[in-house]
Amino acid sequence: MPVRALLTRSALALLVLVLAALAAVGGVSLGGSGLVAVVLAAVVTACLAAGIVRDGDTPRPRQAVVDTAWRAAVGTVAVLLVLSGCVVLAGGSLTALLAGVAVGGVLVRWAVRSARRARRDPGATVLPLPGAGAGGGPVGFLSVEALGREWLRTSAALAQTRDAAVRQALVQRREEALDELERRDPVGFSRWLAEGATVDSDPARYVSGDPTAGYDAA
Repeated sequence: MPVRALLTRSALALLVLVLAALAAVGGVSLGGSGLVAVVLAAVVTACLAAGIVRDGDTPRPRQAVVDTAWRAAVGTVAVLLVLSGCVVLAGGSLTALLAGVAVGGVLVRWAVRSARRARRDPGATVLPLPGAGAGGGPVGFLSVEALGREWLRTSAALAQTRDAAVRQALVQRREEALDELERRDPVGFSRWLAEGATVDSDPARYVSGDPTAGYDAA
């Protein structure tokens, strides 16, 4: 085993032992009523986490809810007991400082991971909010040409991204753009569909801005 890996595992084991000792001290210092409050906080956290996951897009929602709930509950109990132990041994001021440093480290790590994910998944970086796109606003305010570009842009973004939430937003944006194109010129839009509409075919070539025109703009 490499020396670096051995040192890392030893440090992690030592950290776990220290945290376990702090949690034990915290549990003893809280007493019965304090432990009941910790359990209630864990239950509330588990319910909130489960609700968030349930509303999300996961391939196995029931299993994800269960896993998230018990992990959130265990994490809440561990954090509260460790904080209580730190207060007993080191005082409230030092505990608050350590907690702030820990939270800051977690936020920095989250930001770094998000930046790396965005670089690996460029489709996520170009996606506007649903209802506001590259044309600068809702689809109802875009020109026919801008709607066509929006269709082509989202086609490329869909091919690049694997994030479920991003793909869902892209699909919604595409549906809005197509609905608006069909509203402006049903005949031209139908001609685009009849001639084999594809992800790289610009519907703006067939759609007129005048709903009564109905001609092939190409």
